Amino acid sequence: MDAIVAVYSDWGIGARGTQPVVLHADRAHFREKTRGAAVIVGRRTMEDFPGGRPLKGRNNIVVTRQEIAIEGAEVAHSTEEAVELAAKYEKCFVIGGASVFRQFFPYLDRVEITKIDLAPPSDSFFPDLDADPDWICAEEGEWQEENGIRYCFCTYERKKEA
Repeated sequence: MDAIVAVYSDWGIGARGTQPVVLHADRAHFREKTRGAAVIVGRRTMEDFPGGRPLKGRNNIVVTRQEIAIEGAEVAHSTEEAVELAAKYEKCFVIGGASVFRQFFPYLDRVEITKIDLAPPSDSFFPDLDADPDWICAEEGEWQEENGIRYCFCTYERKKEA
């Protein structure tokens, strides 16, 4: 299972349920990587999407404790249930928020990260994979700039056990 996330230089990912800094290039990268795949998302994060609805062109699995139906999505009430639902798809990305990333972290083999060279105030963080000995940066793209903000795309992979 993979994840995709934009992180700031302090590994922050958001504040008060949203991203303080959004880059067009990151959104395009996200669309390209996840198009046609399954995505696992928390209900509150989904509510921050345009219109508060599941993402089009993806198989949405929404993790929530609430007993609700969500048009255009499959609802899972536990990590295990979401993993079972995701198993039927060829590709699945965990897309947030912070509590969902924490829940699914043990299941992740790869993380697509957009590193944004800023540190706006964040109250949610992704684990610092640069400091985690179980992870390696397998691919780091060139640093680019959008509206004066530097960023790059990286792929991290969990080290295989010998």
